[in-house]
Amino acid sequence: MKNSKVNSFPTMPSQQTPRDILRKIRHVELKTRGLVAATFAGQYRSVFKGRGMNFEEVREYAPGDEVRTIDWNVTARFGEMHGNAFVKKFTEERELTVVLMVDVSASGRFGGIELSKRELAAEVASVLAFSAIKNNDKVGLLLFSDHVELFIPPKKGRPHTLRLIREILFFEPKGLGTKPGPALDYLNRVVTRRAVVFLISDFQANEFNRELAVTSRRHDLVAIPVVDPRERELPDIGTVTLEDAETGEQIQVNTSSSATRDAYAHLADKRRAELDKMLRRHGIDSIELQTDSDYIPALRGFFRTRERRLARL
Repeated sequence: MKNSKVNSFPTMPSQQTPRDILRKIRHVELKTRGLVAATFAGQYRSVFKGRGMNFEEVREYAPGDEVRTIDWNVTARFGEMHGNAFVKKFTEERELTVVLMVDVSASGRFGGIELSKRELAAEVASVLAFSAIKNNDKVGLLLFSDHVELFIPPKKGRPHTLRLIREILFFEPKGLGTKPGPALDYLNRVVTRRAVVFLISDFQANEFNRELAVTSRRHDLVAIPVVDPRERELPDIGTVTLEDAETGEQIQVNTSSSATRDAYAHLADKRRAELDKMLRRHGIDSIELQTDSDYIPALRGFFRTRERRLARL
């Protein structure tokens, strides 16, 4: 059963006062901005490149300049007068567009005592958003369930980023299911220039291979699966009622049965392997995060691995 959960497991509280909302947003901002300042901003800049190179000026050739940068037309006109060749100087077009695609389906309310999957998604999205604005990049947001729930076009600045955090945490979706396919199609229609896209979801979804392939060709796509350990391994706590958060379907399961627990774990491993295979097939980087683990080492590992790979190119 997709995203089955024990009905006594905690979920995000449904009723929040304005003060609660502001306090939560402020907490996430303080926590994630500190991480960005201490760790991630420099790494972010090194692994996500600008769209190209801009011509800046022509200057005289200096030892160490590459021969291929010589502007032969300018050199032909002025080289004899100055006794030197002239080279073109370029600067990287640094500004990026970053889009956070966040799954807000009902299964996101599932999670541990500290964080639900949706709360973890919000924290990680905040780290990425503050890393982007610190580097003067634009950040947009696309929330989806079984359809596109909300799209906020990319912009810069702290107030804009705080709005994104608020929406990720507290937006009330109309849909319950998880369908990344329509959201990816929508993204490709509204974001026409190449962007860095972070797809944050538990990927409790049916086939969306085609949409994933198209998006990975058009954009720099990074998948961030968010999982809870209990979705992969049932605890031995006797007979419990499991409920599918997206369909409401319920079933009683005897978790004391080792055969039942093994079958549950086998099905979870199979789904995980299928997702990994699909991402590898399209050359999509991924960062798996768990609700019971610190996400910082996973993000650092991703940045280090990608930085080493780019250095080899």
